[in-house]
Amino acid sequence: MQELIGNKLKELYPELTENLIQIQKTRAEFEGDMTLVVFPLLRVTKKNPVESGNFIGEFLQKEIPMITGFNVVKGFLNLEIDSQYWLEQFNSILETKSYGQHTATDKAYIVEYSSPNTNKPLHLGHLRNNFLGYSVAEILKANGHEVVKTQIINDRGIHICKSMLAWEKLGNGETPNSSGLKGDKLVGKYYVAFDKQYKEEIAELLEAGKTKEEAEKQAPILIEAQEMLMKWEKNDPETIELWKTMNGWVYEGFAVTYNTMGVDFDKLYYESDTYILGKDIVEEGLQKKVLYKKEDGSVWCDLSDEKMDDKLLLRGDGTSVYMTQDVGTAVERFKDYPKTTGMIYTVGNEQDHHFKVLFVILKKLGYSFANECSHLSYGMVNLPTGRMKSREGTVVDADELMQDVVDDAKAIAEERGHLEGMSEEQRNSLYKTIGMGGLKYYLLKVDPRKSMMFNPEESIDLNGNTGPFIQYTYARTQSILRKQSAKGTIEIETEVEKSELDIIKHLAGLPEMITEAGKNQSPALVSNYTYELVKLYNSFYQSVSIFKEEDDKKQNLRLLLTQQVSETVEFTMSLLGISVPEKM
Repeated sequence: MQELIGNKLKELYPELTENLIQIQKTRAEFEGDMTLVVFPLLRVTKKNPVESGNFIGEFLQKEIPMITGFNVVKGFLNLEIDSQYWLEQFNSILETKSYGQHTATDKAYIVEYSSPNTNKPLHLGHLRNNFLGYSVAEILKANGHEVVKTQIINDRGIHICKSMLAWEKLGNGETPNSSGLKGDKLVGKYYVAFDKQYKEEIAELLEAGKTKEEAEKQAPILIEAQEMLMKWEKNDPETIELWKTMNGWVYEGFAVTYNTMGVDFDKLYYESDTYILGKDIVEEGLQKKVLYKKEDGSVWCDLSDEKMDDKLLLRGDGTSVYMTQDVGTAVERFKDYPKTTGMIYTVGNEQDHHFKVLFVILKKLGYSFANECSHLSYGMVNLPTGRMKSREGTVVDADELMQDVVDDAKAIAEERGHLEGMSEEQRNSLYKTIGMGGLKYYLLKVDPRKSMMFNPEESIDLNGNTGPFIQYTYARTQSILRKQSAKGTIEIETEVEKSELDIIKHLAGLPEMITEAGKNQSPALVSNYTYELVKLYNSFYQSVSIFKEEDDKKQNLRLLLTQQVSETVEFTMSLLGISVPEKM
């Protein structure tokens, strides 16, 4: 249609250039399907916007039979397309296998998400991170790209030694088996215990006359943790054995949490393996004069052209910094996956500057994949009680939160009834599907870049823009299709209601939405598309009858619409990592 309209406009105005023809979807509040922006055409129409719009509208309606009407709003010409065109589009949708999924491209991406520390369990912030990263990976796959899902596990450093030392001093040999605690929670317990003792020692030093800065540096337990880190770096056997044991507990705990989340990874990287990467690359950068050395021996990258402060890459004593490691890890990943086009880092927005610098340095060092590297920056998830603090033990634990929403879903389901004929196993599966669907949808429907307030009760509401509302609509379509299945395609001359056309038009926009969601790395676009689709379907369901319809062609159209809505909801919700129930 865009091409046809463009060609007709060039017949009317031969001097028209392609860039002046701007066509977009008509906004919901106006009548029409496609909107031609008239303002750029005024230089050739030599009329005012309204006169130009009316003149072009009459011309296009006369020249293109599929245009059945038009209206002009200021400088916008809204064109109405014949219902038969949309029915042809719907038949095309029905005949397209895996409608909405794009054909394979030559692009391949690495998507990094989760990347936790091994000194504490996962929390609410990790839920948004994991759901975002997993969903973006699935959206990229739907765009035809190859995707590797990965994380780098922060398994070394002073914060890890704090948990190790506290366990060594206070644990009395406690293990996950002896305590009944998940491994990650047991280790997190000792991270909190370290902080408690650290604060007590600081208070004692302050009373003894030390300044705050002196007390924080001289607290005995901190000095012991620093000594433990030095032992780890020197490969002390006992320290390494304790480190491996406690990290092993954490990994077993994480595995359970990831399974409940419904996320997975193709490749794991560990900071203990990668922290020395990057040094050789920095040396190469020095030789190529991309980097420079200061008098104290430290190595820096000049970022003045980018109007940023220069970045340290090696300290004067030759030790690396986080940026050195990130450069090395990026290059290592590219070696592991040489087809990689670019990498997407799912990390909170407090790291925005870090990733801007990382991508600039990679480009300066000559790595072309850096051009398609991006930071999937997301805002924090806040609670009514304020920000979370891991070391004080005030985080919202991911496992507990997921269990809470499943329990809430169970309470609502039992209150509403309709569970007859379901086994206990089927019911428990349904509670998890509803609870986790509500949680994921709530965290993904908001633009990733925005901070958000999390309200568990709202997430499982059966009304409004929620996961359970969409799941309930899907279950309704399944109930209808169990009674009678749809057949083949539709006859173009079938009479069609406005509510039916609205659904077809929305379905026709699915491939474009998938493209946009991939470009913008935004599951929120998928969420909102799906919500609009189920709203349209519910409006249709309430305004027309399916089984009481006597006209076979109309009834089959309605069954086909139900079938296609069902398949589309299942597909788009899968991109969010959300399951949909057959019954609800």
